[in-house]
Amino acid sequence: MAKKAKYKFNPESLSFDKISLGVKSLLLRALAFIVGSVIIAVVFNFIFGLFFDSPKEKALKREIAQMTLQYDLIHREMGNIEKVIEHLQETDDNLYRSIFGAEPLQITQRQAGIGGVNRYNELEGYNNSKIVVETTKRLDAIRKKIYVQSKSFDELIGLASEKENMLRSIPAIIPVSTKDLTRIASGYGLRIHPYYKISKFHAGMDFTAPMGTEVYASGDGTIESVQSGKRGMGNYIVINHGFGYQSIYGHLDSFNVKAGQKVVRGDVIGFVGNTGMSVAPHLHYEIKMNGMNVDPVNFFFNDLSPGEYEEMIEIASRTGQSFD
Repeated sequence: MAKKAKYKFNPESLSFDKISLGVKSLLLRALAFIVGSVIIAVVFNFIFGLFFDSPKEKALKREIAQMTLQYDLIHREMGNIEKVIEHLQETDDNLYRSIFGAEPLQITQRQAGIGGVNRYNELEGYNNSKIVVETTKRLDAIRKKIYVQSKSFDELIGLASEKENMLRSIPAIIPVSTKDLTRIASGYGLRIHPYYKISKFHAGMDFTAPMGTEVYASGDGTIESVQSGKRGMGNYIVINHGFGYQSIYGHLDSFNVKAGQKVVRGDVIGFVGNTGMSVAPHLHYEIKMNGMNVDPVNFFFNDLSPGEYEEMIEIASRTGQSFD
């Protein structure tokens, strides 16, 4: 069917003239149609996009949902790890360090390096930056706690080794053989001096024994001094046990060691004598801790039962005359 022609009234000729469009008009009309169509399409797509996701957006949203789920699982697992670390920290501070006489770690030590300069700038500025930054920060904090706890355990291993050495070194046995406790002649404290007949502080314990009775090292250590003399303690030996401990063995008849020699608990270091200011054969025994004399009776726990230990304390506490 032929397209109908369009007419326009001409007032001058009082007639209808047929309208004929030129090329320019046709092009303008075509351009207007195309632009209008594009605008309508853009608006339609925009409105459609507000309510409906494209296949690519759907795929991205699925990936984001999966990633968020994975981060949630990671945070849950990190929470379990943090509980384990907290348990290790509590056991470390309240048990292990208590056993070895070490101070608990301060909270500032355990949190050393956490915070400070923002090292997460490169993770910010994205839609999911918050969850990524929080996870990274939490992971860094866990990593640092594990590092500090690892260092603490390294220290505890060293303390355990040192504690073992210390337990072997502490002068903890009676330095002469005593099948009963009758050889304890005089204890630590104020005693009547055998020569001056006045009350004088007695810095050790006296053990009576026949001449030549073996004298034992009461703990591991190094012979610090071997001295001969006719006054005071006469012939005597000093053992340096380390950890601030020294033991002294006086009025010996002879020596079985020399200065600088290593000894272990129970080694024969000398023999009971009557040298120096002594009124009868006996061993004068002292213990010093950090240079100060302490009561030797408190260090015989390796040799005696609880009953024997109580009896020794009672005998050693009796006042009377010392043998030196």
